[in-house]
Amino acid sequence: MPILLLMAAVLVAGAAFGWPRGRGGGVVALLWGAVVAVLALAPGSAFARMAGGDARLWLLGGGVVLLVVGYRAVLRHLHRKANRVSEPNSEPSSVSPSGPLSDAELDRYARHIVLRELGGPGQAALRRARVLIVGAGGLGAPVCLYLAAAGVGRITVADDDRVSISNLQRQVIFRASDDGRPKAGAAHDAMLALNPHVTVTALERRISQADAGLISDHDLVIDGTDSFAARQTINGVCVAAGVPLIAGAIAQWEGQVTVWDPKRDAPCMACIFPQAPAPGLAPACAEAGVVGPLPGVIGSMMALEAIKIIAGAGQPLRGRMMIFDGLWGENRVVKLARRADCPVCGSGHFPQG
Repeated sequence: MPILLLMAAVLVAGAAFGWPRGRGGGVVALLWGAVVAVLALAPGSAFARMAGGDARLWLLGGGVVLLVVGYRAVLRHLHRKANRVSEPNSEPSSVSPSGPLSDAELDRYARHIVLRELGGPGQAALRRARVLIVGAGGLGAPVCLYLAAAGVGRITVADDDRVSISNLQRQVIFRASDDGRPKAGAAHDAMLALNPHVTVTALERRISQADAGLISDHDLVIDGTDSFAARQTINGVCVAAGVPLIAGAIAQWEGQVTVWDPKRDAPCMACIFPQAPAPGLAPACAEAGVVGPLPGVIGSMMALEAIKIIAGAGQPLRGRMMIFDGLWGENRVVKLARRADCPVCGSGHFPQG
């Protein structure tokens, strides 16, 4: 219909010439009102014939459009009302983790805020969260990037290694210019460059049994280490502190992800892997190789589990392990049970339930 084409042309022209918000919609509303009035009062006129249709159909269509526009306006108002700040342009360092989101943060996290399972409360929970990432290598690299991008308020990254050129095939947080730098420091800089609204602390060392206090100061620990001994140590300290531990592992074309959390009746690592694998059974990536994107796939899954746990969304992988086979494009999930005789979290070591 010519009138509909004219309305569309008005909206396109408004967007092209940068009209103030509402001007194009106002012109379209005037045209709509004129069409309804002519169809109702002078249905046989030339203008009515050009408009076409029935006045009732135009009224119905206008009502639907009005409802949609009104709904979107109400959502925008509620988001801004819930997160309004007195100084919207304040620097990130001046904003309290428990305070309202700034306009810049609202824009940055808009895709999270519109998610039903996250919304404003979920994004606020991410902002208040304290997460320790152990290892900034293959698995830690995507975890660092995605949690910083997601707005996790306080992130600590611990790694005693240095960047080498051989890392760049899969550790996407680093650049060639980082060669020789401590991984924790390089990751720190990359995370803040991605999102200046988060606080990042770099620890250029390993996590040991003496770090019980450090782990207790965090809500969640993510293990991206690549040795059984390191994983065993981190698991034991997390169990003692009652802090959930997201663990991942990769080799060649396969990877796995789970959440060790005996405080919430899920097994710990020692329940399933009480002893180190026999020599040669689980060779390191340097010996067996690993396809470049695999750490990104598994690390992204670990970051996703972290967001779910912090925001209380969905069903985290507690008591389950997801196994990914990249060579054949297959996923499977196996159930894991906590052991009452586990030397780390069983009876006498950690309360059941």
